[in-house]
Amino acid sequence: MGKPNRFLIFVALLLAGALYFALQNPPKLGLDLRGGAQLTLQADLSAAQSNGRDVLEATRFVVERRINSLGVSEASVVISGGDRLLVELPGVSDPAQAERVIGRTARLEFRQQRQGTESEFRARLNILRQQELQRAVLQDSTEEKEPTPAVAEQLKTLDGAIAKERKEILAQFDSVNLSGDRLQDAVATTQGQGDSTWVVRIAFDDEGGRIFGELTQKLAGTGRSIGIFLDDELISAPTVGPEFAARGIDDGGAIIRGSFDADSANEFALQLRAGALPVPVAVIENRTVGASLGADSINSSLFAGLTGLALVLVFMVVYYRILGLVADLALLVYAILTYACFSLLGVVLTLAGIAGFILSVGMAVDANILIFERTREELRAGRTLYKSVEAGFYRAWSSILDGNVTTLIACLALFTLGSGVVKGFAVTLAVGVVVSMFTAITFSRACLLAMVSNPIYRKPSYYGMKSFGKTVDTSTTSQVEAIP
Repeated sequence: MGKPNRFLIFVALLLAGALYFALQNPPKLGLDLRGGAQLTLQADLSAAQSNGRDVLEATRFVVERRINSLGVSEASVVISGGDRLLVELPGVSDPAQAERVIGRTARLEFRQQRQGTESEFRARLNILRQQELQRAVLQDSTEEKEPTPAVAEQLKTLDGAIAKERKEILAQFDSVNLSGDRLQDAVATTQGQGDSTWVVRIAFDDEGGRIFGELTQKLAGTGRSIGIFLDDELISAPTVGPEFAARGIDDGGAIIRGSFDADSANEFALQLRAGALPVPVAVIENRTVGASLGADSINSSLFAGLTGLALVLVFMVVYYRILGLVADLALLVYAILTYACFSLLGVVLTLAGIAGFILSVGMAVDANILIFERTREELRAGRTLYKSVEAGFYRAWSSILDGNVTTLIACLALFTLGSGVVKGFAVTLAVGVVVSMFTAITFSRACLLAMVSNPIYRKPSYYGMKSFGKTVDTSTTSQVEAIP
């Protein structure tokens, strides 16, 4: 079996895997296609004592928590500029409710566990974690499609059970009047001096330090926990060692240890800062996209894309004959692989993204046209069919590379400097360009070389030519004559 044939088998297997993956995990649809709400939030950072970017990141975390409480899947919260957040809520039918919920300020609170609740607390916490895990599994199974009535009922039941357990756990802790406004900072760090264990350091103001010292003195060595609640939801329950029973932790700060790695420690510190550093947030824009508009956009985009693709396929076959047929096969391979890449990379398809994909189709055809024209030039120059195909790919490669690299540079600039739909356009165009280079240079080449090895496909008419150029064989026509 020749090398081109082996490569074609590899491409066929890759194509089958990509097609299966894409069908099982279709790309997500953006707000403009699915419909929903888009809110622009502006944070008032004038009174922030910490770095404004950190405060904005903490605010973004709070907003994400508010969205989770709405049950919105595939929502997006991104920082835009120096003091704004762009929130996209696909499928939300009540943007006013989203605005009310998002605008609330998170409340962080340290509470004291009641005496005699140790066993019950551990049992309820285990039940809560199992319920949350079960809900996450169910939610993941319906991420790309509407849940069935049975699954929707299961999710509703689990939501009620989780809310009940959280309420029961909250009731096992008493308030000590120590809230997030007393917390000055929370930082994820390592122990240092050769110890790479991750911990979270917290620091209170004077009054907060005094209350925290009394709290730790009461709980030291008892096995009862300090409940750390964010919006009445338990996020951590550390205990205090018996060595602090005499005075408590009275230096205004503490170290929270646990099974932390770098990511979980930073996430926990962010949770604490989110409650400790709330900033006023104003909704300066609330835009709604109707579901019917999204459906119309999808239908129009699909019609335009399929029509353009069909015209390109017909043109290539009519003008380039068998070469055009190879190009059409490469385009179909390109379309499936690109679609699978969108799913694999988690690309959210928007109208701009679809435009980038359609544009990359044209660029994929452009690469094949360059190769075919170079191949025809070689045939007219008298080279054999096999050598012409090889030379055509070799001569066209530099032009294809230059054109695609410049496009990728433009995509990088759009992605780096742009935002929202501009980034979506850049990503889909870049993915399309990379995949088109792969299909044009590898699949098209292997397919053509496999075909020209078969005498059936060596007729000049198959390549849009009346005849191949004639090669002069100097080994049989040259003569040596005496000088007259």
